[in-house]
Amino acid sequence: MKGRALHFVFKIGDRQKNALFFRDILGMKVLRHEEFKEGCAAACNGPYNNRWSKTMIGYGPEDNHFVVELTWNTEVSHYERGNDFLGITIKSQESIARAKALKWPIRMEGDTHVLESPDGYSFYIIDEPEPKERDPVLKLSLASTSIERTISYWNQILGIKILYKDEKRTLFSYDENQAFIEFKKIDGPINHATAYGRVAFAVPMDELKNVESKCSENKYKILTPMITLDTPGKASVTVVILADPDGHEICFVDDENFRLLSKVDPESDSHLNFHMAKYQKYLEKEKEKQEVKQ
Repeated sequence: MKGRALHFVFKIGDRQKNALFFRDILGMKVLRHEEFKEGCAAACNGPYNNRWSKTMIGYGPEDNHFVVELTWNTEVSHYERGNDFLGITIKSQESIARAKALKWPIRMEGDTHVLESPDGYSFYIIDEPEPKERDPVLKLSLASTSIERTISYWNQILGIKILYKDEKRTLFSYDENQAFIEFKKIDGPINHATAYGRVAFAVPMDELKNVESKCSENKYKILTPMITLDTPGKASVTVVILADPDGHEICFVDDENFRLLSKVDPESDSHLNFHMAKYQKYLEKEKEKQEVKQ
């Protein structure tokens, strides 16, 4: 099966703090930024029907990089983290240097430097120069209650290749040059809490239909049946949203239209800055109103 890993979705509480972390610490670039007036039909922003924004950020275009989607809801300033997301591993000694220069907290796990985003998501930084020939993002790590069951679903149902497996760990990828999806076995149940994320893949349209059919036939959960999502001024894409046996959300999108939607917008960085400043002014005015009432 042909496909490629696209991104992982994080819900964030403070856009300005996250912009600092992802841009100035990790050194990622804003690839596109979109503002929405109401909730997504496929619950891309979670179970919220409010104004929200989506910021795609990474080390390069989503055509050949695994990037991060920062989802911000106007009415939610904090999300409870569970034990489902374990981390993203990046090869970037440059990030370590920037973290030290800006006095960002660093903890060590063996030889690996660990940085936490403002919302507490862990990024494992390998102390080597960022590679020029490939994406610095090496893998996304998620929790599993059963490696055998995880393999059965991700390989046999979704069709993603197994690169490694043992009793406590397994790696998947469509291509060894892409970022890997790693699952590690944990004891006890998985708690997704309110901060739960979503991993996205692009596949050809016929494969998209095939994945949905296989999940339906085998009675696996389909959170959102195949639907077309519109983004104002940009390409519409067809998606299906699934959940694996441990409840990890997975988005499959049609590759052809997503390549059009995900084109890098050179104005995206200034677009994000504009909306952050606009919201800050709104908060200041609201604070002034409350002070006057008191």
